[in-house]
Amino acid sequence: MAKDRTAGLFTVGYEQTTPGAFQQSLERAGVDLLVDVRAVAASRRPGFSKTALAAGVSEKGIAYVHLRALGTPKEGRLAARSGDHEALMRIYEAHLDTPPARTALEELADIAKGRRLCLMCYERHVEGCHRLRLAHFLCERTGLAVGHLVPDPF
Repeated sequence: MAKDRTAGLFTVGYEQTTPGAFQQSLERAGVDLLVDVRAVAASRRPGFSKTALAAGVSEKGIAYVHLRALGTPKEGRLAARSGDHEALMRIYEAHLDTPPARTALEELADIAKGRRLCLMCYERHVEGCHRLRLAHFLCERTGLAVGHLVPDPF
């Protein structure tokens, strides 16, 4: 079956999945650009560090870009780990007002045009992740609806 190449927006997390299942979920959705929105694009999980991830999705015909400035600052990651979602979002909202983040938001809006783009971070469920805020930004900016991918667990 041919992939629908009209514009679309998705989010995905790699927590509790394998690189194969992760890539398969992107393929099934017809994603053509994976946007890594982690501040630190390294992972102890094989296949999810920047270089390995970019190579893996490239084999599936999916482009990769890392927008580090849209990642959660360290204090926000600490709040997330402790389960303080309110603090995470407060810290992240303040971060989005910084010049590097504002520039990266503009870049994100530009690269979303005409693409089937997927925002990627660690958290399996989007409700506890900053990528939900970024998805809302893109929805407001582009009018796209968002779908949240949840790859098969390992």
